[in-house]
Amino acid sequence: MEHFRKLGISEPIVKAIEESRFVKPSMIQEKTIPFVMEGKDVIAGSATGSGKTLAFGAGIIQNSERGRGIQALVLTPTRELAEQVAKTIKKFSKYKPLDITAIYGGVSINPQISELRSSDVVVGTPGRILDHLERRTINLGKVKILVIDEADRMFDMGFIDDVEKIIRRCPEQRQTLLFSATITPEVSRLSKRYMKNPVEISAEQQVDPKKLTQVYYNVQDNLKFSLLVHLLEHEKAGLVMVFCNTRRTVDFVARNLKSARIEAMAIHGGLPQGKRNTVMSQFHSGKVYVLICTDVAARGLDIPGVSHIYNYDIPRESKQYIHRIGRTARAGKEGIAINLLSPRDFDNFDRVLRENRVEVKKEITPNIEQVQVKWNETSKFSRGKFGRGDERRGDRRESRGSRFRRN
Repeated sequence: MEHFRKLGISEPIVKAIEESRFVKPSMIQEKTIPFVMEGKDVIAGSATGSGKTLAFGAGIIQNSERGRGIQALVLTPTRELAEQVAKTIKKFSKYKPLDITAIYGGVSINPQISELRSSDVVVGTPGRILDHLERRTINLGKVKILVIDEADRMFDMGFIDDVEKIIRRCPEQRQTLLFSATITPEVSRLSKRYMKNPVEISAEQQVDPKKLTQVYYNVQDNLKFSLLVHLLEHEKAGLVMVFCNTRRTVDFVARNLKSARIEAMAIHGGLPQGKRNTVMSQFHSGKVYVLICTDVAARGLDIPGVSHIYNYDIPRESKQYIHRIGRTARAGKEGIAINLLSPRDFDNFDRVLRENRVEVKKEITPNIEQVQVKWNETSKFSRGKFGRGDERRGDRRESRGSRFRRN
């Protein structure tokens, strides 16, 4: 624990860190925490899972006192990330208790109004924070530390105007900490506008390229789902994340994997918050080992033990590919990223290869058993080896799925 003490972290926080079985600081923690403790503004390039929550959370805990109003505000792009960050800060504040509140949409606002009356630290999404500001149910006048987490994603999701409105409602005399997986020109402009002589820090991703295998399979549209089922059934995997580009595709894949008796659950922005919380809880605990998700729902979530990443759809933005594969091959463990390429994915995949330094090996597509899919909860599901006539019927059904996914 001496490594953490040398960073300037006080004993109550060190004790909580020790109980969490942390051995030594991560790169982002080692580089960032000393400046955070000095009260300097920091702009840090850091990926999901790098330990950034402790990097800013230690400063928040150490510099906040219970019962003195909201002294720290953390802005996150998604509800799940808000919950995760709040939970992590609570864990590390075990021996210096603070009232930490997660604020986001999709749930009743009334309990939040009640909780905000005694909050010391607030973690929330921009839309709901603005809602509270308009209702005058949140007071940011005593904020000493403002954290903008996943700043690049704030731009991607169109939240940046809301973020700037919130920044302007915070005291000018404050410490601002900005974390982003990629330091884009937009993120740089934001930092210049609202930060004072920020220290710029870059930390390498925790993914070990020597332990990460990247492969792709060429497959026709009408056999893509069948290939996914085949691979999931024939590989010994830990936790699996399957990425799709749209909510509709997430629902389609999850529904048919369940019908194929593969334990899978879906998560995307269209689900009620209670359902999303249940899904993440079951995936974290290993009760369900396949999570089908969109980039928006999964961004920022740190999920240990992910061994396989499947790209059912290749992302339209090449940087999302790096975010996706960065969820495996962590902490010395091996991982694999598997890309399922049908003709409609070729343009996106070419862009990924052109704009990122990645080595993706082609695999021979196995002989697979065609799987018939169902399009709603009442239609029948069947699978098997088909004769020529049945195979045409199966092709037609799954081809309908490919049109469904493109919408």
